[in-house]
Amino acid sequence: MNEKDNIIPKLTLVGAGPGDVDLITVKGIEAIGSADVILYDALVNPELLKYAPIDAIKIYVGKRSNKHEYTQDQINSLIVDHSFSHGHVVRLKGGDPFVFGRGYEELAHAQLFNIETAVVPGISSSIAVAALQGIPVTNRGTSESFWAITGTKSNGALSEDIKLAAKSTATVVILMGLNKLKEIAAIFIAEGRSETAIAIIQNGSLPTENIALGTIETIVQIVEEEKIGAPAIIVIGDVVKLHESFPISLTDWKYLLN
Repeated sequence: MNEKDNIIPKLTLVGAGPGDVDLITVKGIEAIGSADVILYDALVNPELLKYAPIDAIKIYVGKRSNKHEYTQDQINSLIVDHSFSHGHVVRLKGGDPFVFGRGYEELAHAQLFNIETAVVPGISSSIAVAALQGIPVTNRGTSESFWAITGTKSNGALSEDIKLAAKSTATVVILMGLNKLKEIAAIFIAEGRSETAIAIIQNGSLPTENIALGTIETIVQIVEEEKIGAPAIIVIGDVVKLHESFPISLTDWKYLLN
């Protein structure tokens, strides 16, 4: 009997969380522990690979600053090929695989080949990174909702949704937008929101985490002075004033906590 006859192709999308190895779910660790092949991204903490079987194949397929080890089509092919040749493929993604992670594309592609699929949600940086800094994306009396927006679309352009979000009173969380910070600030200034609070959080949840706090009007200069770099998330709105280091008046506090 051919050894390949015993192979059951399977894909599991696993969210690795925002970076801290302790912020992956128990179910995520269990999936890694049963993997035959792991395809992992740039934002995945490599320490998570210690949970994998010793003989598991580990392939880095990360994308960072337009430097791609593999195209998306190549990643899709790796998933299918390794599922049939080895069995259980774990696709390990930073944050949550369905939040700007192209997870559904990979899931749908595998299903075209009748590969069994499963999803293990992860803690998204769009919520967790702000929370770890003491910034809630919603707060009674301050923000009734929040937007999570990709700063850069697949064609490299700024998301048009940012213009819509700038017109609302919601908290706006922008991922993958640091290199377009000047454009983002200009949109909010055009809406008369130059004094709106903003935070830029780099390497959220990691020991190298860094944060810049300011207003829409001042944030570009502050980011340059603080040398904030990618990966980073942008949080815009009054909830940023709840950060312990944000200078606000007693009147502001009464409003924020009302």
